[in-house]
Amino acid sequence: MIILISIIILIFSVIIHEVAHGFMAEYLGDPTARLQGRLTLNPLKHLDPVGSIIVPLITSLAGFTFGWAKPVEFNPYNLKNRRQGEFLIALAGPLSNLLLALIFGIVIRVAIGSSQISMPFVEMASYIVLINIILAVFNLIPLPPLDGSKLLFAWLPEQYGRARLIMETYAPLFILVVVFFLWQVISPVIPYIYSLITGIAL
Repeated sequence: MIILISIIILIFSVIIHEVAHGFMAEYLGDPTARLQGRLTLNPLKHLDPVGSIIVPLITSLAGFTFGWAKPVEFNPYNLKNRRQGEFLIALAGPLSNLLLALIFGIVIRVAIGSSQISMPFVEMASYIVLINIILAVFNLIPLPPLDGSKLLFAWLPEQYGRARLIMETYAPLFILVVVFFLWQVISPVIPYIYSLITGIAL
């Protein structure tokens, strides 16, 4: 039951992440996400067979829940300021996850001092906070295809464009590096952020 709940939370968290990208692109002048029907919370518009079903099932059985939705596309040539626009669109995803974590962190803080909220609800809120912190931190790693790489390259000089194309070609390799090597170094920050947001230890 806990595995099912964590997968459902993950799916809607990654959907909100992608919709945030789409709404930011729309705000900045690019209608691509809207025209593709991606500015919706309807899971059928966002689910990726591997990232939204297979990977979450496998990782949940391994003790943590992780996955992704189909990336929302945008056309950089529709943006008024291409470099700034790309930066803001990339930032919108992780920020949406941090916002979700903060909202449910407040719920947990209120629940701790109240007898009106049931513990199962607090436990579910804890999963929402934890999963969204993981998604935000993971996506901010500055390696392709993660949002962090788009944030980085948006502000690097144009001469790094070729390096970006080469790195994005090997994006699947970078994901393996992150999962099997870098994440072990970065993940210890997760309990600290969780405690900072909720006021309780993970």
